[in-house]
Amino acid sequence: MRVLGIESSCDETGVALYDSEHGLLAHALHSQVAIHAEYGGVVPELASRDHVRKLLPLIKAVLAQAGVARDAIDAVAYTEGPGLVGALLVGAAVGRSLAWTLGVPALGVHHMEGHLLAPLLEANPPAFPFVALLVSGGHTQLVRVDGIGRYQLLGESLDDAAGEAFDKTAKLMGLGYPGGPELAALAAQGSPGRYHFPRPMTDRPGLDFSFSGLKTFALTTLQGHPQVEEQAHIAYAFQEAVVETMAIKCRRALEQTGLKRLVVAGGVSANRALRERLDLLAVQRGGQVYYPRLEFCTDNGAMIAFAGALRLVAGEQREAHSFGARPRWPIDQLAPPVA
Repeated sequence: MRVLGIESSCDETGVALYDSEHGLLAHALHSQVAIHAEYGGVVPELASRDHVRKLLPLIKAVLAQAGVARDAIDAVAYTEGPGLVGALLVGAAVGRSLAWTLGVPALGVHHMEGHLLAPLLEANPPAFPFVALLVSGGHTQLVRVDGIGRYQLLGESLDDAAGEAFDKTAKLMGLGYPGGPELAALAAQGSPGRYHFPRPMTDRPGLDFSFSGLKTFALTTLQGHPQVEEQAHIAYAFQEAVVETMAIKCRRALEQTGLKRLVVAGGVSANRALRERLDLLAVQRGGQVYYPRLEFCTDNGAMIAFAGALRLVAGEQREAHSFGARPRWPIDQLAPPVA
């Protein structure tokens, strides 16, 4: 089955073609960083308009790259949520319309399920069950995964997600957009031991996260040490606090579930310091950690095409003549594929 995947939940337009027998055939991504950098964050209306401009050309480019005619598409998968409602509606409208025109099934995919399953695209995919750390600009969640759609939410952020905390702290430092990678690059120039940030909610039981206090702690620290040369050390301490907090929670989740396999996905999974810490955790526990390739850490069409294909091959069907968007959609509301 050849599934065209469309991702348009926020500020990146992603398209991919996945074949259930031959794997990923082609993919393309358009980033809106240049559009939103002027404003220091995503402007939803601008994001939606850019998706409208870029989506059809990307679909044509992916089909050309794969050498596949449009009428050879067997199904269309698109991001139904969560995300920005206007941006989601662009992908949903195009995906459903294309499916209706071709007379093929269309399937709305959960954005975070796409991230969660992205490591299964790799040559050495994890087997079920596993614990997944989903960490991005909008989500920080720990999920027990027993199969497609068989998800148990173990813990999540009660306020800012980790990626959001990175971006907001970077903005406090006057760094460029997107702030997370900028702060990580600055932290690489810092030294350990100069500053110490708290590890929020690690002094109590549970698997929930809270990162908004770290942003406030960073602001107070910056105000007390305004010298430019101190920023790298402050960035290092901030990143170290976020990374260690997530590592502590991941260890607890693995201990609680008795599992050895950890999947880490979402934009922040590209963070080198986080990968190093979780790799060490896996070695200490005699387990293994799995990541998507770097180009599939951020939003992309490949993960949507793949997640859609898994459900469609399992027999799940949706009508092609109606569509909607779910800006808020808890991942534990998903169910296994149903015919």
